[in-house]
Amino acid sequence: MRGGRRKEERIPQWGFHETKEFIAIRAEFEREFTQTKRNKTLWELIAGRMKDKGFRRSADQCKCKWKNLVNRYKGKEISEPDNGRQCPFYEELDAIFKERSKSMLMLESDGLRPKKRLKKLKGLLSDEETDDEDDDEESDDDNRNLQQLQPFQHHHQEQQQQQQQQQHQLQQQIQQQQQQRPRKRKVDKDRQRATAEKSRASSMQEVLEEFFQQQQRNEEQWRVSLEQREMERRAREHEWRECMEKLEQERALREQAWWEREEQRRLRDEVRSRKRDELVEAVLRKVIRDDC
Repeated sequence: MRGGRRKEERIPQWGFHETKEFIAIRAEFEREFTQTKRNKTLWELIAGRMKDKGFRRSADQCKCKWKNLVNRYKGKEISEPDNGRQCPFYEELDAIFKERSKSMLMLESDGLRPKKRLKKLKGLLSDEETDDEDDDEESDDDNRNLQQLQPFQHHHQEQQQQQQQQQHQLQQQIQQQQQQRPRKRKVDKDRQRATAEKSRASSMQEVLEEFFQQQQRNEEQWRVSLEQREMERRAREHEWRECMEKLEQERALREQAWWEREEQRRLRDEVRSRKRDELVEAVLRKVIRDDC
């Protein structure tokens, strides 16, 4: 018992995305709900589809959620038909019930008997508010349910009439457009052809202009790089000439110093040779005198 209570208390709330997916799945089974009274199997199918979407919900939970959504929608529709913003899924539910109103109008146009029409309306409009086992309800409950749904039905009938008028006007506009369509097609084709040719010519002109501009940019870059290389070459040549002149001056200075050293050495050699000759001559004279 404790485990069961704990499981019931921990039923997760319905999120926005989950509710939206649930309404979309329920809309897919709308026709099946209008054709059968035993809808337990349908709710199980919806629960299975929800499981495929990644939401774990039982058939009873889906059925209870749908009843709450319908009651909330009907409350907004009957009390404030122009203010559906407070119901976050008003548009999705409104689309489903508009389809129901179309089905009701089709049933009325078929000329069904009052009792049969009553059962059909009950099957179309009250299957969310009744259980699967309530197929044998009394006629008083049927009348009370229909009285509660009369404002809703009246509002949808007005919407259906407005839609029919809009469809009629739309058909007239379509017929007028179809009559004018051949001439308009030719004019449109000529206009499209002229526009295509203009766009092609303009695109070619743009391509050529872009090409010439690119060529001019390339030539300008090449000229700038060439001038820069020429300036660098001249700078290197000037630097080389200065270096060679400096080397030439150094060589001349070294050569002059060498000649000066050579000249001094030659003078020293001459002085030394002259002194040696004088010394030899003096020695010879002395020897000669001694012999004599």
